[in-house]
This record gives sequence, structure tokens and C-alpha cells, in this order.
Amino acid sequence: MEAAIDFTSGVMGGIASVYVGQPLDTIKVKMQMFPDLYKNAFSCGIKTFRKDGIYRGLYAGTVPALSANIAENAVLFMSYGLCQKAICKLSFKNKVEELNTFQNALAGSSAAFFASLVLCPTELVKCRLQSAREVSNSTNIGPFRLCKQIFREQGFRGFFHGLESTFAREMPGYFFFFGAYEFTRSLFASESKSKDEIGIMKTALCGGIGGVSFWISIFPTDVIKSRVQIDPNGIIAKKSVLGGMKHIIKNEGFLKLYSGLGPSLIRSFFATGALFVTVNETRKFLSNFLE
Repeated sequence: MEAAIDFTSGVMGGIASVYVGQPLDTIKVKMQMFPDLYKNAFSCGIKTFRKDGIYRGLYAGTVPALSANIAENAVLFMSYGLCQKAICKLSFKNKVEELNTFQNALAGSSAAFFASLVLCPTELVKCRLQSAREVSNSTNIGPFRLCKQIFREQGFRGFFHGLESTFAREMPGYFFFFGAYEFTRSLFASESKSKDEIGIMKTALCGGIGGVSFWISIFPTDVIKSRVQIDPNGIIAKKSVLGGMKHIIKNEGFLKLYSGLGPSLIRSFFATGALFVTVNETRKFLSNFLE
């Protein structure tokens, strides 16, 4: 039953995080793929809005983003709970609440392996829709038409371009994500209040810090993932993750590995705050409802 509650909480959290952060995610992807077209996040956002508006511009890829975040967070939080219990047994502890920050971070990293498998296909579709204007000078293609095109041209495997870089992003990223979240929650906890009782605002702050920690730790890997998924026949796609980074540094400069970092950090702080608040409140509601 606990796994089902975690799964449902992850679904609700994924929905909340998409609607809070999608415009800044679109800006991030555009700046990663086309760093020479946009001077900064503000100009990218303005140009996108003027050319394509809100729905086809800033909220481009929302349907696959919802699919990606719902699938990822549902599997992630369910797997996180299961991995916490597994680490409890391996470390001879009786309760999940007894795990320290490192053990929670390790559970998050392990859970990210399973989340990556469902995230990669939907993330690929989202990135291609977000970059459609720059790649083909059109935003008329929708998610279902794009999926049919990918399947027709490349088969089922076509949806898993960038899986290696997705693993390389998610597993270390979620180590810092859950580690930072649980550590900051423990700072707010006291003898009279557990980590689950620190309140909505503090939970949102802890979630925001976890999200920022995620992106700071893995952003160059995310740049590689975006480029591989948008251009699977390009030079970067033919190299390993480290090989792709070396190629970008050599030909474009070190800073190109951090194109789009600014909007990512802003988006992540608010979107991840919304994610954890929604997950925790949904979990509390369902636990009380099912008692």
C-alpha cells in the first residue's frame, strides 16, 4: 500500500512541477541546443513568446513533459521508498526515518536508475518539440505526430536515443537531489517536530535547494543529453558523454556546457519546491484517508 501511495504522490507532484516550470525548461533546452542564437535567458524567452506565443512557444512540449514528469516522478518516488527500505535492511535499521543523509542520497540515486527508463522516451519527444522552431522553422508538429514519425523512421529504439546520458544525468543528480533535500529538512527538524512536520514553506524551500543541487551537479551532462536527443545523427550523438563534453569544450568553449543554467536553476527552485510540497501533502492525505 505504501508503494501505491508513493506512486500516486509522485504523479501529483509531477503535474505540479510541470505547470510551474515548463516555460523556463523550454528556454533552457533552446539555449543548450542553440547557444549562439540567444544571448541570455531573457532574450530567448522574449523571442520565443513573440514568434510562437505561450502555448506553442513557452509551453511547447507540455504534453510529453507531463508524460515525462508523471512517469518519472511516479516511478522515482515509488522506487525511492522501496530503495530506502532496502537500505534499512542492509544497514540493520528498523525505520526509514533512521537513515542518514548519505543513505537517503544513495536510495535516491538507486531509484533514478528505474526512473530513467521511463523518462528517456518522453524527454526525447519534449526536447524535439521545444526546439522545433530552430530545427525546422515550424511548430505545427504535435507530440502524437512526432511519435509516429520517430517510430516510422527509427522504430522503438528511436525513442531511447540519449539513454546513456540520461543515466549519467539522473543517477548522480538524484544523489545530490535527495541528499540536499533530506539534509536541509533535518536542519529544520527538532525534538518536537519531525522532518515531515516542518510545514509547507520550509518543505518548499528544502525542495528548491534539492532541485538547485541537482542541476549544479549534472548540468554539462544534461547539455549532452539534449543535443543527442534533438540531433541523434549529429557529432555529439556518436560520442560518449565525456567525449561529447570534450568536443564542445574544444570547438565551442567550456562555458557552452553551461548554456541555459540560469533559467534551469530558477525553474528548478520553484518547480521542485512545488513537487515536494505536492508529494508530501498528497502522501499525508492518502495515508489519513486509507487509515
